[in-house]
Amino acid sequence: MKVLFVCVHNSARSQMAMTYLNALGQGKFTAESAGLEPGTLNPLVVEAMAEAGYDISHNPVQSVFDLFRQGRDYDMVIKVCDQSQGQKCPIFPGARANLAWDFPDPSTFTGTHEEKLQQVRQVRDQIKTRIEELINVHQPG
Repeated sequence: MKVLFVCVHNSARSQMAMTYLNALGQGKFTAESAGLEPGTLNPLVVEAMAEAGYDISHNPVQSVFDLFRQGRDYDMVIKVCDQSQGQKCPIFPGARANLAWDFPDPSTFTGTHEEKLQQVRQVRDQIKTRIEELINVHQPG
């Protein structure tokens, strides 16, 4: 099953979700991630994922429009924007299923480094839980 995770900058939530699905999906899922306005990887997200055993520091940041122009096809597109805060998530036409998972945007977190990192850890763990649920529900035959 091919899955695309999309968010605004492809710098945090979509990167974590892609990493977890590729790692935990045991080869039965292929995940990519992209953003509406690609930015740079969030260093706090890189740090939090390293704590969990995943090095995402060299992950590319991609535009959802580039993937669309390349004619990419996905079974499922999952938006991981914080729509409760009015974030606009990109649409990727042609997917057989579209889901929306609202997660806070780590780029908006405030406080000390440790306080922001703790907030990122919470989002990271929430994303991992959702990925595990996704795998259980959509386990390809």
